[in-house]
Amino acid sequence: MTGDLPAEVYALIGAELSEPSISEAHLVADAIRAKHGPAVRAILFYGSCRRARTADGILDFYVLVDGYRAYHEKIGPSSMNRLLPPTVTFMRVGPSSAEVAAKVAVISLDQFARRMRRTAIDTTLWARFAQPATLVYAADAAARQCVVEALGDAADTAAGWARRLVPSMRTYAELWTGLFTLTYGAELRSERGDRPLRIYEHDAARYDAIASALCVPLDEAGVRRIPLRSRAAWAFRRIAGKALSLARLAKAAFTFEGGVDYVVWKIERHSGVSLTVTPWQRRHPILAAPFLLLSLYRKGAIS
Repeated sequence: MTGDLPAEVYALIGAELSEPSISEAHLVADAIRAKHGPAVRAILFYGSCRRARTADGILDFYVLVDGYRAYHEKIGPSSMNRLLPPTVTFMRVGPSSAEVAAKVAVISLDQFARRMRRTAIDTTLWARFAQPATLVYAADAAARQCVVEALGDAADTAAGWARRLVPSMRTYAELWTGLFTLTYGAELRSERGDRPLRIYEHDAARYDAIASALCVPLDEAGVRRIPLRSRAAWAFRRIAGKALSLARLAKAAFTFEGGVDYVVWKIERHSGVSLTVTPWQRRHPILAAPFLLLSLYRKGAIS
């Protein structure tokens, strides 16, 4: 590896990316490659279905591409994705009796790598890929190396922000749960209060090994004071994160069929708040968006 992190970090991430995945994940990856061919450099499988090793839900993927025009073919979608990545689409593969549903996010490999670094304003991607993922496809060794190094940067960025912002880091559990509480707070969606702890506990040994490989120091002194400069830097990212989430929600109405239903389903899944979508709202997602957001806000689904 040519990255700047300890070799053990890349070894841990490389081994994790190579772990066997469920067959349905490979079925979706094969369908993506069949449609988009050499434009695809790598495909990452992540999220709740990966953690549970089940296809009983919507599988989550990131498709990393060489260029947007080669993948989308048309100028409009390519330009929108370059301006506000990633573009998210739904796809269903397999026979109707055993259909697999997937949410596919598309971003260039270069933009993906830049958003894993500590200088990134958008916290969404590095927070997501500081968590486990499986590389279900890599075009070649160079693509795989880029992914490993990018995910190493994601873990390093997460640990760096934890050191700056988490007030109590006596254990790695406090480090990671504190960090994930912060990153979920920077997104538009609400999460159940115990989600950061559940994410950590599901792969506690893995998170501890990553933190140890990164030589993250723990603080047995207890609660520490967070510098104003660190709090201001994160406040800026929190505001920017919510603005980007709103922009992506609006963009979703243009980029895949059933966008309104998906957005409402996603928020309901993470917050437990349900909302009925009318036929008019489905036909006119942009006009309906302010009313849906207001309803979700009043019900406490977003903050």
